[in-house]
Amino acid sequence: MKAVRVHEYHSDPKIDDIPEPTLTGPLDVIIKIGGAGVCRTDLHIIEGQWAPIQNPDLPYVIGHENAGWVHAIGEGVTNVAVGDTVILHPQPSCGLCSACRAGRDMQCVNAFFPGLSNNDGGMAEYLRTTARACVKLKPETNPADVAALADAGLTAYHAVRKSVPHLYPGTTAVVQGAGGLGHIGIQTLAALTATRIVVVDRNPEALALAKEIGADETVLADGTHIDAVKDLTNGEGANVVFDFVAEGGAENDAWAMTAGAGYQFVIGYGGELTIPTLDFVAGEKNVIGNIVGTYSDLEELMVLAQAGKVTLHTKQYPLDAALDALHDLDAGRVRGRAILVP
Repeated sequence: MKAVRVHEYHSDPKIDDIPEPTLTGPLDVIIKIGGAGVCRTDLHIIEGQWAPIQNPDLPYVIGHENAGWVHAIGEGVTNVAVGDTVILHPQPSCGLCSACRAGRDMQCVNAFFPGLSNNDGGMAEYLRTTARACVKLKPETNPADVAALADAGLTAYHAVRKSVPHLYPGTTAVVQGAGGLGHIGIQTLAALTATRIVVVDRNPEALALAKEIGADETVLADGTHIDAVKDLTNGEGANVVFDFVAEGGAENDAWAMTAGAGYQFVIGYGGELTIPTLDFVAGEKNVIGNIVGTYSDLEELMVLAQAGKVTLHTKQYPLDAALDALHDLDAGRVRGRAILVP
């Protein structure tokens, strides 16, 4: 089968012909990929940022946002059958550790992460995962239409879901970055809360899309955006700021846009948040980290998606054009999410 593999860091991946994955355990599931999302994390992987954490053996297949059809199942699998349409939780978990039993399966001590850890991902024709990762979809669902919800959507939903108690009517939420994750965050905020949604982005096209999908106000990130948000909130700042950028100084802008006793949800990464401790004490502000959501979060998100309340704005590429997709993402030429279709 064809697969996109990283051979060395700081170099483009290669499209190789490799053997198809096979079943190795009773709970294994082989998926025929129908869509694989291209994520900024894939760029960070290629840059070697994840090597100290995951340390995969090279070469390996990247791709952690995957949906498709069940191709083969192990003898112990009962929740899906061959032919089912599924989206995959990106981090299969064990179900037995304390974190899993507490419903925090994204912090499973025995988890693995195809496409990041030492396990081949889904930028290929087939992927091996486990039964616990599979969320069954309506048969008519096109996997390419929902694949990026497996990580980008799930991560955005997880952050918004945690924020709901703070976003009662009369509050303001700022979404910083209306790209691949942010445009999903806007829609989930609109679906789950009655807050006023203010979107900050440096790209006018992204702001135009934000208006179409639920933003009440948009602010161009041109150096005056912090003051603009303050003007929209009577000088106080937002009750919750979702930072889907968190690099290049945006992380500190998000802090400045957060009201006293408010919440800064950090979803993007790559920068460094620098805050005087007195600001924490005097302002009683809160900084909340966010990783990919739980299996239950993904189930809930797919209910919204299949009801048409959350839709992905995508640009599709054939698997052979994976490098084009990665380069377009790196250059900022992708609005929404890039999807590889084998």
